[in-house]
Amino acid sequence: MDFTGAKAALFCGASVLVYLRDEKPGLRWPGLWDLPGGGREGLESPEDCLLRELWEEFGLTLPADRLVWRGVFPSMVDEGREAVFFGGWLSVDEVASVRFGDEGQGWELMPVEGFLEHPLGVPEMQRRAGIVWGEIGPL
Repeated sequence: MDFTGAKAALFCGASVLVYLRDEKPGLRWPGLWDLPGGGREGLESPEDCLLRELWEEFGLTLPADRLVWRGVFPSMVDEGREAVFFGGWLSVDEVASVRFGDEGQGWELMPVEGFLEHPLGVPEMQRRAGIVWGEIGPL
């Protein structure tokens, strides 16, 4: 499959893992709340892309079977191409083990409704997270 990258809404109870983007010149969506994930490297699969990004950004290692929802959407960075979006679950222990990387200003486990309505959320990520939450949440 040809795709530009992968992102995920990862839920713990009625909250979702988010991070505040940096405010560097030239960066897309500076200073907005975003979801884990990023661009594809090499020929990696969508799952491998997302799980690598999750490790780089949050220090979390999840098995691919924890990604319980998958959808394909138009890419936000390359018109005419596609991106993959996942939904899954994190345990309280996994959230407690987060080791935030060097991309972004900080992270939090934000109530889902708070993220979906946040004035500083990346709008398309809010929309996609809302779709997933409507289909799989809450446990």
